[in-house]
Amino acid sequence: MRAILGLLTLLVLGLVFFVVPPAEGLGYYVRLAFFHIPVAWVAVLAFFISAFEGGRFLQKGEMMADAKSAAAAQLGFFFVILATVSGAVFSKLTWGAYWNWDPRQTTIFVLLLIYGAYLTLRGAMPAGRKRAKAAAVYALFSFLTVPFLVFIIPRLYFSLHPSPVINGSGLAMDTVMLIVLIAALVDVTGIFYGLYKWQVKRLLAEEVDVCAK
Repeated sequence: MRAILGLLTLLVLGLVFFVVPPAEGLGYYVRLAFFHIPVAWVAVLAFFISAFEGGRFLQKGEMMADAKSAAAAQLGFFFVILATVSGAVFSKLTWGAYWNWDPRQTTIFVLLLIYGAYLTLRGAMPAGRKRAKAAAVYALFSFLTVPFLVFIIPRLYFSLHPSPVINGSGLAMDTVMLIVLIAALVDVTGIFYGLYKWQVKRLLAEEVDVCAK
């Protein structure tokens, strides 16, 4: 699995730097999109998994579901930081400033606050079912904000952010770019899955250690 992901990562990097053509109005700055879009996608996926597993914990009370929910939320926070940083670099290169409170920058900042609060809440409580229940409820309610912050609110206001790849007119992207983007999405999703499995095992081991003391 690691070898396949490593080869795919090298392939995607090669395609991004040597095959992807410059985009109209963005030039080669468009290369950042092949990192920014996949990490943003994975962040949304991770927050969905966190809410789903949180719901499973509330339904069945399994600590495995709690570990999966927490692992997904932690990785989602990490990936949304990567999306924020890469977006800020893109903003600097194209608009001259790292941060200008563009609607998408504002909503992703709110998302960081929401999931930062989740991690703070979880870190402040002792391990056990009480913490797992509080974290599960928070994860479920937090995910309710994600569609509004990521997909709806940014579209209601004028934004300097380039149009989404999939918009009202269909797929707005060169065919070569689209193929490379799909490969990048698969690659980053695979990296997330590998990190997710590792993090779940780590959290379960921590839970066992705490309960044994």
